[in-house]
Amino acid sequence: MGLFKKNPFGHYLFLKKWLIRIMGALTHRRYRGFNQLQIEGSEIIKELPDKKVLFVSNHQTYFADVVAMYHVFNASLSGRIDSIKNVGYLWNPKLNLYYVAAKETMKGGFLPKVLAYAGSVSIDRTWRANGQDVNRKVKFSDISNIGKAINDGWVITFPQGTTTPWKPIRKGTAHIIKHYQPIVIPIVIDGFRRSFDKKGINIKKRGILQSMQIKQPLEIDHDNDSLDAIVEKLEYAIEQHPSFKKVISEKEANQLEALNEKRRYSAKYPEGN
Repeated sequence: MGLFKKNPFGHYLFLKKWLIRIMGALTHRRYRGFNQLQIEGSEIIKELPDKKVLFVSNHQTYFADVVAMYHVFNASLSGRIDSIKNVGYLWNPKLNLYYVAAKETMKGGFLPKVLAYAGSVSIDRTWRANGQDVNRKVKFSDISNIGKAINDGWVITFPQGTTTPWKPIRKGTAHIIKHYQPIVIPIVIDGFRRSFDKKGINIKKRGILQSMQIKQPLEIDHDNDSLDAIVEKLEYAIEQHPSFKKVISEKEANQLEALNEKRRYSAKYPEGN
């Protein structure tokens, strides 16, 4: 790799590699240390092509979710299945890995700007800006940039566009899938909201068992599936369809809270995770 080689967005790959190495080393213990990340299905990662892959996931924090995925994807590519043991897998990270993020989020300080350089495809939200509801048209340049990233490599997106659960999936993601026709890999995460603050930078609680389930590629008929049909498939795949939401009894709520307590460091976790 040449010292001055750039990706399609003008970022120097040499600098991006070192940013991923440094940030990965600094964040590793957040997922395999005072918190534990339980991974399922990462064997899929190594079988994927180098380009035109779109990962779709539910969203719990601004940054911790995507940083965890950088760890898991690179660990899987180096042969570590369902494990991020030994952070050495980041010595040669995948450099054509991107994630979609709100532009205003990525401008909020030094750390977000560093994370942006490591792989952000920044877009303008069409429904929210500076804490206020808005109604803006989708920028063609934003769609084009996401497509550019898909054609260059792998892209992570959170199609609800918010960390609030059960919010509707934006049709923009369906448009992107229908137009660029990437392989779509659903991911379901949990535990990050309990571990970190909303930004995913500050630690809120230690001893939390986080989880990441990587599912089989979604079956999509790009020619015949409507946008609404694709949206519904995404909702089910990332377990954010309204049918997953239900009112539970007080007894069930107490049982769920007791289960969450067991996810803390009251027991020794398996060495492989």
